[in-house]
Amino acid sequence: MPRVADHDQRRALIARTFRRHLVEHGLQATTFARVAAAAGISVGLIQHYFGNREELLRFVYVDALRRRDERIATHIAEGEAAERPIREIIATAVVELLPLDEIRIEEFHVTQNLTTQALHDQELAEVAARAHRDLHLRASIAVRNGKRCGEVDVDVDVDTAAARILATTYGLAASLILVGPDDPARRRAPADAVIDPVLALTFTGRCRHYARS
Repeated sequence: MPRVADHDQRRALIARTFRRHLVEHGLQATTFARVAAAAGISVGLIQHYFGNREELLRFVYVDALRRRDERIATHIAEGEAAERPIREIIATAVVELLPLDEIRIEEFHVTQNLTTQALHDQELAEVAARAHRDLHLRASIAVRNGKRCGEVDVDVDVDTAAARILATTYGLAASLILVGPDDPARRRAPADAVIDPVLALTFTGRCRHYARS
């Protein structure tokens, strides 16, 4: 009997091949037959792990969101441990939404294609809505914590500020994927130039919690 690790590796191989094919050829061209050929496996093996294309779509979508969220959580934990200002932490975290390297470019293609597909797939729509709520919640918590420590004025509306930060990041991600050089360093320059001023609109003060006497 194959080990659990073998099953996980095969599912990962299928998902990885699907993502690469989607980036190179688009969602409509990414079929079981083409994924199987690219992975060097049979269509039957894919069907053994994924009952239909929609199930594979959801798996790849959720996996991309999970990996992105894990990186965001790492940035937050490291920033808190280093006692960095909240503005710096969130600036580092939202960059994970931008297509600045091969991994994030691939994830952008996956999330955007499958978010569009979610318009016609209720289960994907629920995943997409939950992912957006989670990001909005993280941004809202950052703004709310900023109020407590003095980085954000008490009169700032938390939901509006969080929505503005995410909307700016989403819009920037779309522009970076369509235009501009593939050089990550050159892509990062406009990212800082756009995101930093938006964060500055909300995070106008200094954190009292880490102040040194």
